[in-house]
Amino acid sequence: MDLFGLLKSQFLCHLIFFYVFITSGLIVNILQLCTLVLWPINKQLFRKVNCRLSYCISSQLVMLLEWWSGTECTIYTDPQAYSKYGKENAIVVLNHKFEIDFLCGWSLAERLGILGNSKVLAKKELAYVPIIGWMWYFTEMIFCTRKWEQDRQTVAKSLMHLRDYPEKFLFLIHCEGTRFTEKKHQISMQVAQAKGLPSLKHHLLPRTKGFAITVSCLRGVVPAVYDCTLNFRNNENPTLLGVLNGKKYHADCYVRRIPMEDIPEDDDQCSAWLHKLYQEKDAFQEEYYRTGTFPESCQVPPRRPWALINWLFWASLLLYPFFQFLVSMVRSGSSLTLASFVIVFWMASMGVRWMIGVTEIDKGSTYGNTDNKQKRSD
Repeated sequence: MDLFGLLKSQFLCHLIFFYVFITSGLIVNILQLCTLVLWPINKQLFRKVNCRLSYCISSQLVMLLEWWSGTECTIYTDPQAYSKYGKENAIVVLNHKFEIDFLCGWSLAERLGILGNSKVLAKKELAYVPIIGWMWYFTEMIFCTRKWEQDRQTVAKSLMHLRDYPEKFLFLIHCEGTRFTEKKHQISMQVAQAKGLPSLKHHLLPRTKGFAITVSCLRGVVPAVYDCTLNFRNNENPTLLGVLNGKKYHADCYVRRIPMEDIPEDDDQCSAWLHKLYQEKDAFQEEYYRTGTFPESCQVPPRRPWALINWLFWASLLLYPFFQFLVSMVRSGSSLTLASFVIVFWMASMGVRWMIGVTEIDKGSTYGNTDNKQKRSD
């Protein structure tokens, strides 16, 4: 390991990232709270301002992936479709197998120039998570409880609000509902067998109702669905901790642009279409494991400097007074002061470990636990 690689793995560097992210994130959340006065006056201005503010937070994680770890993202797609990416609204259907798949999706959005406008269908609990969850609230993310009878009206109402959104956006939906694990896959295929659906080898059975209502509500303002199938070379198993330690991964993503008019309007037919889509995704994954590549020509969108510039801005703004404060604490020589510093340092380290733990696959959900014996509905 070279000197720079050794530096990347040091916990002190991780604490610096954590400090900058947490402090800048809370500042941005406060600024977002202040923008609420704009909503009754000029809703579109409120949205544009919050897109820029949310970029200040989400781009810091993209910076870790692209600039700190140096992870490379290659897109396999039709060149004619590639020219439209970033220039139109789209629903993104992404497989949910890796701990950093959401980060790769953000990286793609950043390289297309629309990271601040990215939307997601996320579980409601995330809305209460400081920084990321609060940021999502102000950027009109769609939250659901995963109980369809409760979600039907609230999700549809939230989606309809996006029809007059002033800027181009990507709306990400993980139709599988949770990250892939062997245990979850076994339970999912039991459900597929009970419903007479074909088995999938590399995906969970998709939940079709959320996708159907998303397509229904956004039809007319979203011209296409981007079917994205993500994998990593050499059987890499990427983790957020690996990214934080500066480990470089190689992501390959097969993107198909599917015009909205090709998707049936009837809910039942739309559900059948989605099941067929996942059978095709499964075949693409099988081919990738066999050959190490996806169909179509490869494209490597260039990294944009703005994620790095944004982090350097916040670091220069926050680190100098922070180090001044540390020096003054050490110079004070007070046992109580030094003890307080050790406690804060320990709490910060626990915070870093907790944030990393949230992304771990085996802590992603209770899907498939023996305590949850109720079969999942579409």
